[in-house]
Amino acid sequence: MEENAEVPDPVNSGADTAAPEDDVEAALAQARAEATERLDDLKRLQAEYVNYRRRVERDREAVRENAKVEVFSGLLPVLDDIGRAREHGDLTGAFRAVGEALEAAVAKAGLEQFGEVGEEFDPNVHEAFMHGYSDEVQVAMCTQILQPGYRVGERIVRPARVAVAEPTAALPETEGEGAETVSALGAEQPADDQTAAGGDERDSEEQN
Repeated sequence: MEENAEVPDPVNSGADTAAPEDDVEAALAQARAEATERLDDLKRLQAEYVNYRRRVERDREAVRENAKVEVFSGLLPVLDDIGRAREHGDLTGAFRAVGEALEAAVAKAGLEQFGEVGEEFDPNVHEAFMHGYSDEVQVAMCTQILQPGYRVGERIVRPARVAVAEPTAALPETEGEGAETVSALGAEQPADDQTAAGGDERDSEEQN
């Protein structure tokens, strides 16, 4: 009976063992791919959420800044009156206490005053109300602050209104030539009037 016992085929037995191992490897590879895909989705969702929160915070900050600018804009005439009173020595007593308290309050809230004599003129933050030329400057300079400027952070609430002086070297040559032309025309004008007057007299004599 032992002679009739079946002997396992080593070739077929190895193939049967290898097949399940291949299936396991394929399943593991698929699982890893799905896990990587899910992880990428999670990272993308997290990035989108972070960007969303940043946008919301920026919008909230913009709303707060707009509200501040609107309030500060309404207070600028009052601050200008306080500044003028200080310049004329009229900021005294209770008025001085109230004025300084208001200035301190708006400064604490983020309103910053700017504009000083001697600053280089910058059209982004200065508004020229007066203009002239000087031998004492090398670049366009603010020679007088007519009204100080105000800003909140990087946002300009009102540019500083200033008088500006440019170097005399920047004076256009055509401006001088234009002045000479005007003078010449002005000198010739009386002569034309006299000629016209003489012609009128001759016409009158001929008619007589």
